[in-house]
Amino acid sequence: MPEGTRVRVAGVGDINPGEGRVVDVAGREIAVFNVDGRYYAIDNSCPHRGGPLGEGDLDGAVIACPWHAWRWDVTTGANTNNPAVKVACYPVTPEAGSLYVELG
Repeated sequence: MPEGTRVRVAGVGDINPGEGRVVDVAGREIAVFNVDGRYYAIDNSCPHRGGPLGEGDLDGAVIACPWHAWRWDVTTGANTNNPAVKVACYPVTPEAGSLYVELG
C-alpha cells in the first residue's frame, strides 16, 4: 500500500462514544476510537509487550493496554507516564457517513 493512502475503516455509527475497534488495513492493525464524537486512530500494538490496545478500556482519551495497563493518550499516541514514548497516530476523517484513516 503506497504511503499517504486513505482507507475507509468503518461507518460513523459503527463505533460508539467511549469505544474502540480494531481494523486490519493491508496487514496493519489499527485501533480506531470514538472520544465524545471525535475519532482517533493509533497502532494497535502496545510497545511494551505487543498488547492489543484496541481491546483495552478507554477512559476519556486514554486507553489502557489490557495486558499490563500501560496507558496511552489516543489523541497524541503518547504514553501517559512517559510522553517521550509514543505509538503511531493516524488522522481520521469522517466523510459521507464513513470514517477514513490516512496512513502515512
